[in-house]
Amino acid sequence: MKKMTAIVALVAVFTLAICLIILGSISIELMEALEIDSGQFGTLVTALFFTSCIVQLITGPVVDKIGHKPVAVIGFAAVSISMIMLAFASSFSAALAACIILGIGAMSVNTVGNTLIPVVLFEGKDPARASNFGNGFFGLGYILIPLLIVFIIKTLGLSYHTALIIIAVLCILFMILALMTSFPVASTGFKFNMAVKLLLNPAVIIAALAMFCYTSLESSVTTWIKNLMEELFSISSNTDASAKAGVVLSFFGVAMMAGRFLLSSIKNMTAIGTKVIIFSTILAILSIILMIVAKGPVVGIIGVILAGIAFAPIFPTIIGVTFSKFEPGLYGSIFGIVFATGLLGGTFIPKLIGNLSVGSTVQQSLSVALFISLALLVISFFIARVNK
Repeated sequence: MKKMTAIVALVAVFTLAICLIILGSISIELMEALEIDSGQFGTLVTALFFTSCIVQLITGPVVDKIGHKPVAVIGFAAVSISMIMLAFASSFSAALAACIILGIGAMSVNTVGNTLIPVVLFEGKDPARASNFGNGFFGLGYILIPLLIVFIIKTLGLSYHTALIIIAVLCILFMILALMTSFPVASTGFKFNMAVKLLLNPAVIIAALAMFCYTSLESSVTTWIKNLMEELFSISSNTDASAKAGVVLSFFGVAMMAGRFLLSSIKNMTAIGTKVIIFSTILAILSIILMIVAKGPVVGIIGVILAGIAFAPIFPTIIGVTFSKFEPGLYGSIFGIVFATGLLGGTFIPKLIGNLSVGSTVQQSLSVALFISLALLVISFFIARVNK
């Protein structure tokens, strides 16, 4: 049973990656098809993350009340439906509705995957290690989806609509897998009577603030990398800038996946987790600086790859280190609070970058991400302090 449950948990975080990378993967094509600017595209991202923020607070208690299976099935189904809606969207409002449904599906699979992974992997004894390994499959999603989009559009000569339909079918297959799987009967959802205590717990507060900054960074980078790289490829008069920019987006996923799988090989990762968070945040700052100062695609690509390496351990290690201070029965509560706070960052910061880039460039607007990364570094030291 644990093997099948683990597979569902892993494809759940893979599906979460689809949800968070898909808009960035088709940003240029979607903006052209709907005739919208970067500010309006940023609104679609805001709709996804604002919906996700609300839903994330709900999925915890729902999992506790009715179990993982129904939430997994609903999540995979919602993602599939949203892909179809986005594929056939002919107006901004239709795409907006698709993004709202996508937010529901994203947080359903997110809660299922990230509350099961620390329990079913490594016998539940090393949450940070398990979270890094499990979320390596999140990085895999960041690799495959941009490459799939480029392959379908540039190699096969088809539209992005076809890619979205293929992804929808894949999510239906995941839903069938969830229906065939048995899940452990465990209390991993939100504990209403513990809510106030958890909200006042220093470890949870600091983790939530860190997640706000981290999610702001990751969502901003994945949303705007393709546009940034198209700008940089255009500077060098490079042909087919859009396709090459899409491939660079997959480089980010490769670096993130490799980083997470590599760190998951370290036993007792939880013990050194705070040091990993601090070091990775410093690398993230450097990567964003490289993207801002790049005068051509080479430095930009280096910055993107370095960002993938830097971002890789931050989210799973924050979650793992925080989980290690509590009983597994509170994982859902903690995850809901921390991740919902993080989603507020994903709701507003990519939109802000999009608004600032109207009449300017995405590259110039990345100074916002640099400020957020510096704030994360400060918060990282507080994480180390509360987790001594």
